[in-house]
Amino acid sequence: MYEVVLLVERELTQLDAEQVAGLHQSVGEPVHYQVLLPVEDASAQVQSALGSIARYDLTPPVDSSIHDTLARLDQLLVVETEEKLFHSIALLRATGAEADGELIPQGPVAALVDAVQRRGAREAIVLTEPHAVRDFLHVDWTSQARRVLGIPLLHLLEHETFDEQAGGGEGVSGA
Repeated sequence: MYEVVLLVERELTQLDAEQVAGLHQSVGEPVHYQVLLPVEDASAQVQSALGSIARYDLTPPVDSSIHDTLARLDQLLVVETEEKLFHSIALLRATGAEADGELIPQGPVAALVDAVQRRGAREAIVLTEPHAVRDFLHVDWTSQARRVLGIPLLHLLEHETFDEQAGGGEGVSGA
């Protein structure tokens, strides 16, 4: 079995799944994808939003109703993210590949490294939307993972064909 760990920023589209599977059509054995999808943290989102609005860091007052609300939001985010993960897995399976996945509560790069080692993966793919500043400063997931992994690592852009990513079209990033 040819193991590939796939770290995605959000739910795969049919185009994403077809392109990822297309990369491994010539592999002479069955391919298995382990999909990793981070779960957002409701409290971090609320705190970030409040800090953005006020232009400085705000800490919400400690109140049990706030904790209950954040706990419910976290549960909703997990359920929504599970649905996105299951849909992504189904799209990969529809290409004829084997696939499963897991939700990542935090530390996507550490989770990628762990999954690669645990599964004995031969390669890893990071699929994100374009992040010009992070990419330029080499603090994006791909750059961080390359410093640690000793296997081939490919960075793909979500919702763009390979031609668009290579500069052959306008694409999502406007390049």
